[in-house]
Amino acid sequence: MERRFMITGGGTSGHINPALAIADLLVEVAEENGDDCKIIFTGRKIGLEGELVPKAGYEFKDVEALPMPYKPTPKALKAISANNRGKKQCIKLINEFKPDAVISTGGYVSAPLIMAAKKCKVPVMIHEANAFPGRANKLFARGSALVMTGFPGQESIFAKAKKVVYTGNPVRSNMFGRTRERSREELGISEDTKLVFIMGGSLGSATLTNFVFNTAIKEEFKDIHFVISVGKHNSVEISDEVRKLPNLEIKEYIDRPDLYMSAADCSILRAGAVTCAEITATGACAIMVPYPFAAHDHQTYNANSLASKGAGIVVSDNDVKEGKLESILTDLLNDRNKQEEIRKASLGLAIKDTGKRITDAIIEALGNGQ
Repeated sequence: MERRFMITGGGTSGHINPALAIADLLVEVAEENGDDCKIIFTGRKIGLEGELVPKAGYEFKDVEALPMPYKPTPKALKAISANNRGKKQCIKLINEFKPDAVISTGGYVSAPLIMAAKKCKVPVMIHEANAFPGRANKLFARGSALVMTGFPGQESIFAKAKKVVYTGNPVRSNMFGRTRERSREELGISEDTKLVFIMGGSLGSATLTNFVFNTAIKEEFKDIHFVISVGKHNSVEISDEVRKLPNLEIKEYIDRPDLYMSAADCSILRAGAVTCAEITATGACAIMVPYPFAAHDHQTYNANSLASKGAGIVVSDNDVKEGKLESILTDLLNDRNKQEEIRKASLGLAIKDTGKRITDAIIEALGNGQ
């Protein structure tokens, strides 16, 4: 048997990484069953997806798309025209490729392919990673064959979809089953070292970076070991004094954040959907600082979804800038019981079979002829 899928989603790694993970899962299941699985991605070549998708080994088609403004402006006409041209491009691709289904993980780049799929009567399946759904996914969920959600309790939001399944957000399998002791051993960090890990996403975070640089340099934190991933586009100047701090490791990018998240006494992180899934998978003791400019403030919804169950602490970006994070961090580092409570609650929210939930839901929807 051969399955064919067209997948779209882009703009940020929060849309692209789940799309790539779903593609990998579909290929893996097909191989296990002795089947073939062919996949084409669509998006903007100039976007992050134009870099990451081909790098992951998938065929990528550049289609026109522009974000729709929230208020009526001349830009709205340009967006409508671009998306309609993109739709025509996608109709041509659908007619040539003949996919069994179109899968979207959101972002404005998904609009042309979904509109084309609906026009061509191809089943549309959506994965919504965030606790507060994005505009594109909410708009196109109506009549969709399947909506998969990264957070629970979204059935009413997507009531007009044919089926809604809570799958969780896909993360790499090596994130599960880690222990603080084993991760520290792999990283060469002693058991009695107080470790704080900071990561502000793939592009970094000036707020978190400034906090760490200003904190690590203080006398009262000289015995705390800080490791920060500043991101590839770090906008914060790193002084010679900061570079020479013996208790601070500065890295541009960390390929295995799971090692640090599981090893750390505390991790200070943004609250993107994938990061939240990684927090629960690794059982991290996390302080979450939602990115304040995320669409509809969805990172705050993500963070509160975990914190309401005891799986982390939420501190606003403004509170960090106003100096309130320092005392919160100090209190947490001095309270091992609190750390363990957060770890336990976090692990309790982990969904270890996300991959199976996703592939089962997709295959079932196809089997139902939706």
